[in-house]
Amino acid sequence: MQCAIDSALAQTCPVDEIIVVDDGSTDGTEDALAARYGGRIRYHRQQNAGVSAARNAGMRLARGRYIALLDSDDLWLPDKTRLQREWLDAHPDFGMVLCDVERIEADGTPINVFRRRDVLKEDGWALQWLLANPSLVPASAMFRREVFETSGGFDPSLRTAEDIDFHLRVAKTWRIGVVEQSLVKAMRGHDGLSAESSTYDDYVKVVERAAADAEGVVDEALRRHALSVIYARNARGMAIRRRWRDAWRLACAAWSYAQNATQKRELLGLIPFSAKRILSGWLRR
Repeated sequence: MQCAIDSALAQTCPVDEIIVVDDGSTDGTEDALAARYGGRIRYHRQQNAGVSAARNAGMRLARGRYIALLDSDDLWLPDKTRLQREWLDAHPDFGMVLCDVERIEADGTPINVFRRRDVLKEDGWALQWLLANPSLVPASAMFRREVFETSGGFDPSLRTAEDIDFHLRVAKTWRIGVVEQSLVKAMRGHDGLSAESSTYDDYVKVVERAAADAEGVVDEALRRHALSVIYARNARGMAIRRRWRDAWRLACAAWSYAQNATQKRELLGLIPFSAKRILSGWLRR
């Protein structure tokens, strides 16, 4: 956590306030932060309620017109807030701006760079692209206070996929832009929740809900393509978890929405992939 806070304090454009939400820790966090930072941060403690409730609490306490999020194991690079604030100042009709993300392992080893423009082809109404790839990385976003107020923030009922749910709901009502620079270092799977089997269930539920809401808003061919992509991606995840019935159900759904022969060939690739998983399981026994 200290590295995250230090990265916020080291911004070339000083931030107006840093709010640290302690979601029920029992390791002396409050005393440690007080000793290190004193009045440079605002500390808020709550009973453990999950990541969505913690983010929402911090945003309710925030007084600024722009809000930026930072999980405890992620880092902002020095120009993050300056460049994103300048971008929002220059685009008053946009609600949110994102940036590229350097994904890293727990020891800091680089994995890859998530380039936003690979998904959001142009600045503006982005739901048509995000339906097929709604990954957010909360630390990469800066948005207006009104975005939080109109969206209600993150959904506390979701244990996982709360970030993509927030992203999709924002994209339906606000324009989104991109600063095409890596301004964040994000640790892969640092909270442990992304490894849970239920992640796939939440992911599918969230996108299905967003796709239903997007009917008549997004071009139907793009909407159906997105559903096919999401079902196929999570069918593979279910196969990895050896949830064969769910994998089959999602693969069939992906096939029904597939738009072309290329998508169907990719789906057929799940057959040998699953067969190898089954065989390896037998061999281990």
